[in-house]
Amino acid sequence: MTEERYMKRCLELAALGAGSASPNPMVGCVIVHDGRIIGEGWHRKCGGPHAEVNAVADAEANGYGNLLPESTLYVNLEPCSHWGRTPPCAELIVEKRIPHVVVGCIDSYCEVSGRGVARMREAGIDVRVGLLEEECLFFNRRFFTAQNEGRPYVILKWAQTADGYLDAERPSSALPAAWMTGEAARVLVHRWRAEEDAILVGTRTATLDNPSLTVRAWQGRNPLRVVFDRTLSLPTDLNLFSDGAARTVLFTAPERRAEAAERFAGSELVAVESYETLNDMLGTLRGKPYEVQSLIVEGGRQVLESFIGAGLWDEARVFTSPLSLRELYPADRLPHPTGIPAPILPQSAQMTDQMPAVGLTIYNR
Repeated sequence: MTEERYMKRCLELAALGAGSASPNPMVGCVIVHDGRIIGEGWHRKCGGPHAEVNAVADAEANGYGNLLPESTLYVNLEPCSHWGRTPPCAELIVEKRIPHVVVGCIDSYCEVSGRGVARMREAGIDVRVGLLEEECLFFNRRFFTAQNEGRPYVILKWAQTADGYLDAERPSSALPAAWMTGEAARVLVHRWRAEEDAILVGTRTATLDNPSLTVRAWQGRNPLRVVFDRTLSLPTDLNLFSDGAARTVLFTAPERRAEAAERFAGSELVAVESYETLNDMLGTLRGKPYEVQSLIVEGGRQVLESFIGAGLWDEARVFTSPLSLRELYPADRLPHPTGIPAPILPQSAQMTDQMPAVGLTIYNR
């Protein structure tokens, strides 16, 4: 049980890198000597020192460098064995003569994938793999999805009325969408935006709601903004294109790409890509220069259902309002509201969590 506690501490530390470690995995590390943690660290930012480096530095800064050759290092993901943006962590562990290493799970990245463990064992280090393995794999599910499936981890998110509608059919943007959830839910959604790499909406949502899709009720980076517009019907003065708050990628039909690129030629924050299928779009986001590891899909209905129908989703976060469509749109706002039905998840979807206080239910595919 004590070892599990150390690995759980690794995961706690790793979570501090949410929103900044990507496209690298989130990794935490603790170094233990005689039942006491003498150093700990996490991967704070892509391109910066890895968790193992920070934990060793922490131990040395605390005056415990001389104890490293008698200690055990715990880490939720296999230490890297290759030169990337930073030196290999497996070599550092060998250099510091740390005799015991406990790894939560193997890194599926082709440049690592067992090589880090092999390098440490070659140096005579006692390496054990698989402590809380399922938890460690699930924790970095975004990274593993991107590595193994070649696409971002896709999170569907929507709010629906008590009677199952996403919204009313609104005649124009002059009638703003009714607010279905409270302030606590709004803060939670903005936290999610800060933690994920990108956020996507369709043409209808961009037109009617003119969203910014930025982080305002939480502290953190803005996600990459993604919007579909196959026919180039969206005006260029929308917030997504004109507010300068974050980068935006516009996906359009292949035959429209040159025209779209010309329209946004003067913008450093708007990029234009083309796509035929959702797989094309996800593959483009996964690759350079975007390197998107996780994507929130905010809808509307057609976009959400396209991801569901293609089986290209991993998680759905659904807010359910206590109010019906008519309560949200009384007669003085909309005399005869016609509801837009919320998407229906397949029967195979599994409910994994609930937050009744904000009306949230989370499903996994």
